Amino acid sequence: MTTVDEADRLTRRGVPVDPTLRVLAVATLVNTMGNGALMTTSALYFTHVIGLSPTQVGAALAVAAAVALFCQVPLGHLGDVRGPREVLVWLTAAAGMATLGLLVARSFAGLVLVLAVEAFFDRGASAIRSGYIARVATGGRGVSFKAYLRSVTNVGISVGALLGGLALAVNQPWAYLSVFALNGASFLVSALVLTRLPHLAPAPARVQGESRLGALRDGPFVVVCILTGIYAMHFFVIELAVPLWIAGHTSAPTWLVAGTMLVNTVAVAVFQVRLSRGSDTVPKAARRMAFSGFWVLAGFALIALAAGLPPWAAATLLLAGAAVHCVGEMIGSGGQWGVQMGLAPQERQGQYQGLAGMSFSLASILAPPLVAFLCIDWGGPGWLVMGGLVLLAAVGNVPASDWALRTRARYGVTTHTG
Repeated sequence: MTTVDEADRLTRRGVPVDPTLRVLAVATLVNTMGNGALMTTSALYFTHVIGLSPTQVGAALAVAAAVALFCQVPLGHLGDVRGPREVLVWLTAAAGMATLGLLVARSFAGLVLVLAVEAFFDRGASAIRSGYIARVATGGRGVSFKAYLRSVTNVGISVGALLGGLALAVNQPWAYLSVFALNGASFLVSALVLTRLPHLAPAPARVQGESRLGALRDGPFVVVCILTGIYAMHFFVIELAVPLWIAGHTSAPTWLVAGTMLVNTVAVAVFQVRLSRGSDTVPKAARRMAFSGFWVLAGFALIALAAGLPPWAAATLLLAGAAVHCVGEMIGSGGQWGVQMGLAPQERQGQYQGLAGMSFSLASILAPPLVAFLCIDWGGPGWLVMGGLVLLAAVGNVPASDWALRTRARYGVTTHTG
């Protein structure tokens, strides 16, 4: 059994100690560099170069989100029964090939098709990767694994965004297409790296009467995931509402949007592992998640108070609010991972983490209009309502997780630390 101290020592001078983590870290870094470059450029390319409307691009993204919503549980199950490493490699490579379709997408229908296919493979791979981590990172290391990889993700996206910025500076079709090719190649290289992961045995055959997709019938876990999805809406507040709030409701300079994003990116890269500690059992993870809800609400309150103040005061509150929210985000992420991995059967982690990912995909569909209404249309009080909703979901996860723990034997789960 790995001790908590060993779980904390995942890296030595920033270099992963566990060889499995090294493989996952390298694959994640390569892939997220490509993703960061794509995120920076794709919307501008399809609106300014191809000539699609912002509404069409948004609709294509919505279709991809809907595909992601329904594919993660069955593909996670496929990884369980066929072997997670093998299916993860093939899905990652397939996502790369699908992404290369952006090179020839010249219409709304073409963009919808490419993004939908890419989402199918990419989100399925994400579910299997989370399940793989939960199976290999036992003894309290699962949350630390996820935290470290999230730090790597932020570094990769930041580097990719800089590469995307070069394409924006050139502002020529060939520069945008080079970014798309780079992103496709990043998936393929990542798939090659993932072949070095240790093989894990497939899940044992289902017993008579056992459901093929048991995660969907696990009522307590479904409730936990729904609450987690509501809680996850705070991510979309930062991505969507903060830029609009700064530009339209405060006297702060618009460049401060980048400043708030930089606060989040740097803080997660530096402090995510440290602030994820203490979530190595389900009860402790649920309490950490509840605690994070108060930080999120406090951060939203500070951001809301920036309206109507002089530029220097507004900027101070906005940066402080972004920092306070980020502390809550990092604490809550660790709690979320600890709950979701700790409640799932070890041999069915793929489909269970697929269901967890499904809740986030649902939040990505429902959150934007709700966030826009509360935080932008309603204004200051709406920020407090949004923060209160996040807090209620976070606190609600404590009794929901306790309920799920009491029913684990029914779903073939022995209580363990993730």
